[in-house]
Amino acid sequence: MMGYANTQQIASGIHFRLRARSFIVANEDGKRVVFVNLDACMASQIVTIKVIERLKARYGDLYTAENVAISGIHTHAGPGGYLQYVVYIVTSLGFVRQSFDVLVDGIEKSIVQAHENLRPGSILVNKGELLDASINRSPSAYLNNPAGERKKYKYDVDKDMTLLKFVDDDFGPVGSFNWFATHGTSMSRTNSLISGDNKGAAARFMEDWFEKESSERNYSVGLKNYRLPRRISNIIPGLLDVHHELLEVSAKLQSLPSRSATQNSSVARRVRSERRQAGKPEFVSAFCQSNCGDVSPNVLGAFCIDTGLPCDFNHSTCGGKNELCYGQGPGYPDEFESTRIIGERQFRKAVELFNEAEEEIEGDVDYRHAYIDLSSLEVTIRKRGASKVVRTCPAAMGFAFAAGTTDGPGAFDFTQGDDKGNPFWKLVRDLLKTPTKEQIDCQNPKPILLDTGEMKIPYDWAPSILPIQILRIGQFVILCVPGEFSTMAGRRLRDAVKTVLNNDKDFENMHVVIAGLTNSYSQYVTTYEEYQVQRYEGASTLYGPHTLSAYIQEFKKLAKALISDQPVKPGPQPPDLLDKQIGFLPPVVVDGTPHGVNFGDVSSDVPQNSTFKCGDMVTASFWSACPRNDLMTDGTFASVEFHKGEDNWVPIYDDDDFCLRFKWSRPSKLSSRSKATIEWRIPNDVTPGVYRIRHFGASKSLFGSIHHFTGSSSEFVVA
Repeated sequence: MMGYANTQQIASGIHFRLRARSFIVANEDGKRVVFVNLDACMASQIVTIKVIERLKARYGDLYTAENVAISGIHTHAGPGGYLQYVVYIVTSLGFVRQSFDVLVDGIEKSIVQAHENLRPGSILVNKGELLDASINRSPSAYLNNPAGERKKYKYDVDKDMTLLKFVDDDFGPVGSFNWFATHGTSMSRTNSLISGDNKGAAARFMEDWFEKESSERNYSVGLKNYRLPRRISNIIPGLLDVHHELLEVSAKLQSLPSRSATQNSSVARRVRSERRQAGKPEFVSAFCQSNCGDVSPNVLGAFCIDTGLPCDFNHSTCGGKNELCYGQGPGYPDEFESTRIIGERQFRKAVELFNEAEEEIEGDVDYRHAYIDLSSLEVTIRKRGASKVVRTCPAAMGFAFAAGTTDGPGAFDFTQGDDKGNPFWKLVRDLLKTPTKEQIDCQNPKPILLDTGEMKIPYDWAPSILPIQILRIGQFVILCVPGEFSTMAGRRLRDAVKTVLNNDKDFENMHVVIAGLTNSYSQYVTTYEEYQVQRYEGASTLYGPHTLSAYIQEFKKLAKALISDQPVKPGPQPPDLLDKQIGFLPPVVVDGTPHGVNFGDVSSDVPQNSTFKCGDMVTASFWSACPRNDLMTDGTFASVEFHKGEDNWVPIYDDDDFCLRFKWSRPSKLSSRSKATIEWRIPNDVTPGVYRIRHFGASKSLFGSIHHFTGSSSEFVVA
């Protein structure tokens, strides 16, 4: 999985699904912008390149690298292996073509849907503070910023959420996108379930909230217009509400035996796609990432797991060891609960901003984009009142990078705040690449652990050429950055761009947000002062102490071109390294079951004639096969079905729901046998009735053919 750089974090199921959510805004003069919010750790340069190639094949020059932005939410519970530079795919055993392909496919599909949904409408913007979903995880580095600068701000992280509300002229609200800075690390480094973490959860909550609100409005205008909501309500006629009657129904029913299923079988389709209204745009809600570099969702703070005491302030260690220092989320020690709480807090603030939005977006749609080579960029800075020209450096990672963060500590004897390094690890480093004196001086005071910018075998280890981009939608401006800016770094960039924009009366009073981890990825960007402290974020600021100054300089150029309506030079093109990629993830060889057992047969059933209540966990296990045989992108590995009478079962939850978990396991790595365990935590608003759990999968034969199957648990009662 991608994010914690933990080789032991191997995916083994689904918490809930990952999605690409897109909006397109087009002016009457033809200019348009595309913004994709991607449920992944970060954007990838090679993914962006291939998406743009596909869009060009479909639409010609309508959508290009200049007006398309793809931004990752920074979940640390998504797949790895989809970036093109070596350092980002080492822990996933190299490049994983399947993960890469499904990301490119999903992004393209999302943009195509947005293109086909283009209709006349309006956009509203709103902003408000969210105080309890983020803290600064490197406060000692933040405190190294000038005191006068810090006094300008009330908090040591940005607490503002900025939201766009999209309103169709005919259908009303059809979507909302918001930007708020907090890391996607509510799920821990030991989690093995695919998850959108707190931002993915918030998006799921808000989309379901809007669907429920719409369903209730539809019902209120008359039963003939009533559309069955996804969450079955008590207004369904004929619903059994007597406990003993439910038990009788459950006892009469027999669990569905395992059987073959076609890949496109309607019973395996997504619950939400089944509920979609024909001719009406689906409501899309995206929770986008911003300058989250030093921002953690683990709001209780960092504590030593051995003593329960707070970690060392400067180095985030416990008795000198970083491995014992962990940040605690609001649901600690339950990471699923922490994810829910932080997601719900963002969701509730977004609903408030959505409902109260009044300021309408007016003005032009425009954009500027350029590639810059950050390995050796001349930057003019002001020092003691005089101008001075400095340079950025080839990429390098410091010793404190290996220490990790309080969200996910590293290993061995690395610590945050290390500006010296140690002889042993320098010797190990030199076996890979010995940095030159020029590079050491350029990166100072960072002690170089990996000189990634100068490592080229078997191909580039780190990026040199990176995209920067500004999207304008009326008085709303998005600064698209290919990394994780710290809180103060983001503030400086926003302020610098605002200063340029304010020079033109048509650009005054602009809303300026940062979209982090967009179009490509190059780790962190801290302020010059934070860089001196060399905590994790400073050690991961690849291009040296003047990285932020370089970004500010180049973004000011884009902003000046935007207000003067002038083009910008495209800059050097980033490499396309797809053909050079190497992957060592072994393929699925064959799936098997014990003699006399079919795929989909129940291994551990729900107890016969059992009754559960809201809040209970219902569990069933099935003989299964490797999920990599078919990712069920448009289907589901698991569902909960409600009995509506006779042979009529209605799927109401699937593996895209927060309350349903799909877990897959093998008894050993070399075994062909596997099981799927499906857990349903019964929601508080579920309707009493008879239910069953269903599993869908695909097995691979020794000859390579794929066979789809399904099976279900015994029926049970929720009362």
